[in-house]
Amino acid sequence: MTTSRHRPGGPPGPWLLDPDVDFLNHGSFGACPRPVLAAQQAWRERLEREPVRFFEETCPRALDEARARLAAFVGADADGLAFVTNATTGVNTVLRSLPLEAGDELLTTDHVYPACRNALAEVAATRGARLVVAEVPFPLDGPERVLDALLAAAGPRTRLVLVDHVTSPTALVFPVGEIVAAFRERGVAVLVDGAHAPGMLALDIARLGADFYTGNLHKWVCAPKGAGFLWVSDRWREAVRPLVISHGAAVQPPGRSRFHAEFDWTGTFDPSPWLAVPAALDFLERALPGGFAALARRNRGLAREARRIVLARLGGQPPCPETMLGSMAALPLPDARAPSAPGTPDRLQRALWERHRIEVPVFAWPRPPRRVLRLSAQLYNEHAQYERLAEALAAEPGRA
Repeated sequence: MTTSRHRPGGPPGPWLLDPDVDFLNHGSFGACPRPVLAAQQAWRERLEREPVRFFEETCPRALDEARARLAAFVGADADGLAFVTNATTGVNTVLRSLPLEAGDELLTTDHVYPACRNALAEVAATRGARLVVAEVPFPLDGPERVLDALLAAAGPRTRLVLVDHVTSPTALVFPVGEIVAAFRERGVAVLVDGAHAPGMLALDIARLGADFYTGNLHKWVCAPKGAGFLWVSDRWREAVRPLVISHGAAVQPPGRSRFHAEFDWTGTFDPSPWLAVPAALDFLERALPGGFAALARRNRGLAREARRIVLARLGGQPPCPETMLGSMAALPLPDARAPSAPGTPDRLQRALWERHRIEVPVFAWPRPPRRVLRLSAQLYNEHAQYERLAEALAAEPGRA
């Protein structure tokens, strides 16, 4: 039975989201607006009109143009930027290219995205290396706790630090600038997993100084699914190879680097998600007066307000300073009375969906029975939706 009350007309016109659902989970898979989907479809139709000319002539030029737009948006040089399907692919690409010896260590935090932790563990196991996981408290009183935990866990054999720019389960904006600087002094490479950062935060990757940066574009940039990027600093560019080796390993068209020749062509594929990225950037810039900066500021403010609304109804203290929030916020919940089976939604998450038509994730973190609820704030969200969430949470004490 549905108990939530939805505003007439549902989400604003550009969005295809179900008007009968309070969608508070943009952070998981994003939502692609109509004009961006239309741009993607136009590229698909152009491809199918003449596939040979498209892949041999049109696509390379169009990818260069899309890459230049994206590079300017994230503050990176286009020479080191490659399109990939998602940030998990970017992480795997770097890990598979990294020179490791037996006994070397890979360092991350317990807030790491589970898929990336799996990739770290797999590479460590196959290379005879060791995965070290620094425990960062949550709740926490400031960003310095993150750097302190990583430095305490680092050792003389630490070769790479994988750190989230914005954590997935706990929605924390980590102090990646300070982390990169601290480990650069120690000669340790840093890979920043920016899965949530593009479109949420203003980025200047070149100034950040990381060795590697990967991000999703289907989340907060609102590009089609299958759009992500990997940026590699100049000193690593010759060493990093795509996961699929194809023609670019032996044939480099005139004017194209080995890096782009390999990453831009890993076999026949649908490049339309990548080619639609400029349309997504246009959408972000035109969504509000004031451009992307105004949109990011609006979403950040709404995420903070959403956290206040839920805390006011349920009680409790903020688990982190507001300065560590982007367009998401996470709240620790009471321990699950009966944790759900692995791979299945939390009982409270199911109740919110089935009884109230509210889409919001509840994660078992750092391990059952402990868990957190994560809120997202995007252009289509409004204050009243978080009020309904607070009411629904109060109505489901048996599932808390």
